[in-house]
Amino acid sequence: MSSELKCFWILGPVIIGAGPSGLAAAACLKQKGIPFLILEKESCLASLWKLKTYEHLRLHLPKKFCELPYMSFPQEVAVYPTKQHFIIYLEAYAKAFSIAPMFGQEVKSVTYDSYIGIWRIVTSEFIFVCRWLIVATGENAIPTIPDISGLRDFQGKLLHSSNYMNGEEFKGSKVLVVGCGNSGMELSLDLCNSGAQVSLVVRDKMHILPRDMLGTSTFALSIRLLKWFPLRLVDCFLILCSLLILGNTQRFGIIRPKAGPLELKKAAGRTPVLDVGTIAKIKTGKIKVVRNIQRFVPRGAEFAGGKMEEYESIILATGYRSNIASWLKVDLCQKDNYPKNLNPNSWKGEYGLYSVGFTGEGLFGASIDARRVAEDIASLWNAETKHVYSEPDLCVYN
Repeated sequence: MSSELKCFWILGPVIIGAGPSGLAAAACLKQKGIPFLILEKESCLASLWKLKTYEHLRLHLPKKFCELPYMSFPQEVAVYPTKQHFIIYLEAYAKAFSIAPMFGQEVKSVTYDSYIGIWRIVTSEFIFVCRWLIVATGENAIPTIPDISGLRDFQGKLLHSSNYMNGEEFKGSKVLVVGCGNSGMELSLDLCNSGAQVSLVVRDKMHILPRDMLGTSTFALSIRLLKWFPLRLVDCFLILCSLLILGNTQRFGIIRPKAGPLELKKAAGRTPVLDVGTIAKIKTGKIKVVRNIQRFVPRGAEFAGGKMEEYESIILATGYRSNIASWLKVDLCQKDNYPKNLNPNSWKGEYGLYSVGFTGEGLFGASIDARRVAEDIASLWNAETKHVYSEPDLCVYN
């Protein structure tokens, strides 16, 4: 019973989540001299990166766009850091700012008491009450499983991309990858390089851009061009360069939407895929693109026209969704898990509620959120009377 749990008053904000977003928020608060407490359900920092990403993963964007506030990557780290380098960076970041989360604290419920103006956070062990709450659990908490008929009937190896570590166990076998975002494209490449026979399901129209253009990252180039040219003109330029570098992907079953990649990102939050070598494998036939999957069968899948293909394994690279609706009893997000407030204030809710890392802009956006949240809380912190509290060991001053 929650009424039997020991209750603690936290003088500063409570941050839920010790991934990159939570660490960024903590460091920014530290710079403002504001105490905080981080709650993390797992037993380590950045559990998604450590436990649910494949071994050969590299960051999609150059390191300068993936740095958290107040600390750069070491100079010797490659432009596109590996998973291992990023984890080392996060651990060094936590150490540099003396960030010590309370691990093993899965949040069961969060409610707001409007009568006295406090948040009440219940975990399996404690109750925490505070004036400000920062939700930093990210958009990638729960694996998304597609609603495709017959999926449970498949008798081969079935796993979500969060459980895929490397392609060695799939060498020589026929594998169907469902999902053609960055994860699906990169897992297909990793499987192909490991000797698997890979088919990639492309269900929707999509934009694929080279990771690099004109000697620089496509992301960095886009930011520079948007300072001088309208979005649609930049989109035309990106598509033209993609055609010159990657060729006409429609020939291989990958059709571009009518809206440009940046326009689509802005309007619908759909991020273009940054190619790191998958298209080259598709061109040579080493990765096969398949469309119009109708249903799964015990030994494979059925496609449009009744065509059947056998597969020994199916990997669902179908992304994740947020889990905050299951424990946050205040309506922070829309049904698609993005904050209700549109940019530039998507990080700020009501009653001292904040979010970091829910803008669909990755690590770059999380860092911006973290700075804004800390600045806003600091303005209130400096204006309000500080309260005396008990159990100071649980209110991390860092």
